[in-house]
Amino acid sequence: MNPDSSVPFSLLDLASVTEGGTPSESFRRTVELARHAEQWGYNRFWLAEHHGMPGIASSATSVLIGHVASATSTIRVGSGGIMLPNHAPLVIAEQFGTLESLYPGRIDLGLGRAPGSDQAVSRVLRRGLGAGGEDFPALLDELMAYFDSESSNAVGIVRAIPGEGLRIPIWLLGSSGFSAQLAGRLGLPFAFASHFAPDYLLPALELYRSNFRPSKALEKPYAMVGVSVTAADTEQAARRLATSGQQVFLNMIRGRFGLLPPPVDSMEGLWTPYEEAALNKQFGFAVVGDKEQVKQRLQAVLDETAADELIIASQIFDQGERLRSYELIAEVRTELRKRIV
Repeated sequence: MNPDSSVPFSLLDLASVTEGGTPSESFRRTVELARHAEQWGYNRFWLAEHHGMPGIASSATSVLIGHVASATSTIRVGSGGIMLPNHAPLVIAEQFGTLESLYPGRIDLGLGRAPGSDQAVSRVLRRGLGAGGEDFPALLDELMAYFDSESSNAVGIVRAIPGEGLRIPIWLLGSSGFSAQLAGRLGLPFAFASHFAPDYLLPALELYRSNFRPSKALEKPYAMVGVSVTAADTEQAARRLATSGQQVFLNMIRGRFGLLPPPVDSMEGLWTPYEEAALNKQFGFAVVGDKEQVKQRLQAVLDETAADELIIASQIFDQGERLRSYELIAEVRTELRKRIV
């Protein structure tokens, strides 16, 4: 198979803060990962907006996107995503207009409607901006108008400078059917967070494709699927590395938010049977194994979803092991085939 025809792989990073580490160290790890991802042929490097979480340092997402873009040269850099109801659309238009002006042709604007935190933080962030994500379609219309130089909003009293007239790809992100339908109706690319909500993946993709209407942005649907992947030279090593992310989720369902912990040899004794079942369901779509196992499972994902692109996320404690995981994943990319729908 011609490598140029293989399915693009991208990377989603949370700028995880490890136990014993600091946000400064997490940013250095993020930049190192982005530089390697660029060398290994990854298509995009996205960062996610979260707030008030000690183990995630990407709260000032636009700032960190600029930092990563400045340290790389070809890979696309963007948000996976910006939680639009947390912000005035004009501010996001100006921020991403600035990023696109600094790094032309390399910036993606992925948008979500969740708070990216708990309700207390959400109330502080959204003061005067509304109580929830119900107004997301209206906020999205306003944001898109700021980029459209022909729009009455963009040429009126309020203008996004820089931003106006720039063609910044806008993606809708989701873990349910709401954003899937909206992305389809607007003719925008859609990314589904199957590492958050694996049960809704296939229904959401069907909603997106069945509701799709061609637009200036896209002539046909373009779906990217988020997959949690942990790869190592042996299956046993990969399963051990994956326990860091499992511990994070276990703490979350217990109402605790902390730093990314080191892996353990076994989760036995750390969880109750109920918690084990919850984790198995949450990580049911996750890919963990050696190179060949990862290849087989990712091919099954492509066969099942007909995804146009995969975006890979992982929570690995050790930086060297994290780099090795993404290197192995990159090696299998050119051997995978996309199912045509």
